[in-house]
Amino acid sequence: QVQLVESGGGSVQPGGSLRLSCAASGFTFSMGILSWWRQPPGKERQWVADITITPGDTNYASAVKGRFSISADNVKSTLYLQMNSLKPADTAVYYCKAINLGDIYWGQGMQVTVSS
Repeated sequence: QVQLVESGGGSVQPGGSLRLSCAASGFTFSMGILSWWRQPPGKERQWVADITITPGDTNYASAVKGRFSISADNVKSTLYLQMNSLKPADTAVYYCKAINLGDIYWGQGMQVTVSS
C-alpha cells in the first residue's frame, strides 16, 4: 500500500524559510516521479516542482524557481522541498504526489502560511 506522509508545514514571516518533507512507502522510491503541488485559498491546485528520482532531473514552476529546491533521499525514501524567501503569495496547502507504474498517489496536504 502506497503511503505519502507529509511534515514540516507551518507559519513563517515573509522572507523566511521552511523545509517540507514527504516520507514515502509502498513502492520503489528510486523509480518514482515525485512532485510538490499547492492549493492557495480559493484557487485550483497548482504544480510547484517535480523530480525524477533516477536520474534526479528537476523542474520548477516559474513562480518558485530560484527560491524553492526539490530533492530526494533514496535511503530514507523521502522527498523534500526547501522553500526560501517565502512570500505571502506562497500561502497554500502543499501536497506531495507520486507516480508509480502509472498510478497516482497524493499526500494528505499541509498548510503553509506566510504572513507578518
